[in-house]
Amino acid sequence: MGTVKCFEDLEIWQLAREFCKDIFRFSCEGDFSKDFSLRNQISASSGSIMDNIAEGFERSGNKEFIQFLYIAKGSCGEARSQLYRTLDFGYISDDVFNTLSAKAKQISQSIAKLIKYLKQSNYKGIKYANEQ
Repeated sequence: MGTVKCFEDLEIWQLAREFCKDIFRFSCEGDFSKDFSLRNQISASSGSIMDNIAEGFERSGNKEFIQFLYIAKGSCGEARSQLYRTLDFGYISDDVFNTLSAKAKQISQSIAKLIKYLKQSNYKGIKYANEQ
């Protein structure tokens, strides 16, 4: 894994940001734009993915980062579940659903890989750098 100096350097954060923007774009179209409850829910869950990755990273300790990555992974599953509702309600096409669902699965798998990496690492994080 390359040197990461800020959460914006994390590929998973970048993927989550793109996913959030995609969700927003499609939620502003047609009947979906009028379903304020579902729009708010899916916007919040997709935003939560990137926000929890960022917050966990900024805690400067791997244990807390892992905790927030699990929350981000859960939010990813929540957004993916909400995508099924948007499909079932006819707000998005099968193609859009498949594209967004695949992105959510990729993000979830990437988060899982980062969690595994961090758990196997001896590095505890910046705030523990002076501890032995």
